[in-house]
Amino acid sequence: MHESLPATGRQYEIAFGDARAVVTEVGAALRAFEVGGVPYVETYDADRLPPGAAGAVLVPWPNRVAGGRWRLDGEPQQLALTEPARHNAIHGLLRHTAWTLVEHSGSAVVLRAMVCAQPGWPVPLLTSIRYSLDERGLTVAHTVENPGARPVPFGLGVHPYPRAGHAETDECALRLAAATVLPVDAERLLPARPPRALAGDEVDFRTGRRLAGVLLDTAFGGAAPAPDDPEQLVRHRLTDPAGHGVELWAEPVFRWVQVYTADDFPGRGRAVAIEPMTCPPDALNSGTDLIVLRPAETWHATWGLRPF
Repeated sequence: MHESLPATGRQYEIAFGDARAVVTEVGAALRAFEVGGVPYVETYDADRLPPGAAGAVLVPWPNRVAGGRWRLDGEPQQLALTEPARHNAIHGLLRHTAWTLVEHSGSAVVLRAMVCAQPGWPVPLLTSIRYSLDERGLTVAHTVENPGARPVPFGLGVHPYPRAGHAETDECALRLAAATVLPVDAERLLPARPPRALAGDEVDFRTGRRLAGVLLDTAFGGAAPAPDDPEQLVRHRLTDPAGHGVELWAEPVFRWVQVYTADDFPGRGRAVAIEPMTCPPDALNSGTDLIVLRPAETWHATWGLRPF
């Protein structure tokens, strides 16, 4: 019998107490996360492509690769230009892939996908993702393995749009655990100069700033745990006027965070993406903070969302 599927494929729902999350088969994207009916990420209809890459898993690189060109061991590589207007390759190779279901219990789901060897990416990578709920919120665990015959560099990021419950985005304050900002050119949003230290200027969110009137498509670096953090986690926060909101936490390997403000998120208008990344834009060319996996080697990293 024919099974009719929405654009994002099968929908995997998990729950714990009054917390609920939905993950899509296509792209393994986080499509919903709520607690007690209060939303903590922007959501969208299952039968449409994720607006603004909402919830996407960005592997084997996050953000942009200039001209889609890079070199592996001196060999030139040419990726498909998936951001043609800016002549870039963007957000990896698995956003539109159907991931394979590995496990689905009441409070957790595990999906797996292969980055196949292909033009522009000559070494395969096997990656899996585990979404789980508990009393603290949502935890997302990534694994990347190199089943190929040669070492390969990669980066990983994710593209959630956190929201502070029912509050309007412009009413909320954003606080980032980042110490630097990466200047980019206005035309292609590629690195134009080395990162510079934040110094109380218009892109300094270390102590929190309201998002009203703020326009960002900006990479911040130097993301690190606070010296007195007992869990040694990087913590970014979106807070409503009453002091409630959501924390995006990440292990220290997520040294970078891209912040993107959207004015046209469906059904919402203003929304903000807070994207933890292991490396900056165009890292396949700069080499900055790339992770190198040797054959048969495995890498793990974790991040999550906690309402407060």
